[in-house]
Amino acid sequence: MSAAEAAIESAKVAAKAAADKLAENIVAVDVSERLAITDLFVIASASTERQVNSIVDNIEDELIKLDRRPVRREGRSEGRWVLLDYGDMVVHVMHDEDRAFYALERLWKDCPVVDLGLDESGTAAASAAG
Repeated sequence: MSAAEAAIESAKVAAKAAADKLAENIVAVDVSERLAITDLFVIASASTERQVNSIVDNIEDELIKLDRRPVRREGRSEGRWVLLDYGDMVVHVMHDEDRAFYALERLWKDCPVVDLGLDESGTAAASAAG
């Protein structure tokens, strides 16, 4: 079983919203084979706490347009690692230092990576922009 199409579409919207606020190293990992509680982890990072919070705000604003609201939000006040739990997708926006320390991608390296339609610079690819 792989991630639900709705989760993948939400992840693409979240990734584009993160990229619009200059998030770095945006990836989505399909954890549906390993976890029963969610399908995808979307992971993005930023170099300052202010930027982490700005990215989180934009992700929430864009997903609310799809009538998606987080079930749970953690870490907002610190701005170091904010977790947005949407049920089928969990978004992690992390400060660069925390991302390097916790290395979530390494923990989930056996899980497939989902194509988010972003180019290598983290912006929406031309084919996905339409």
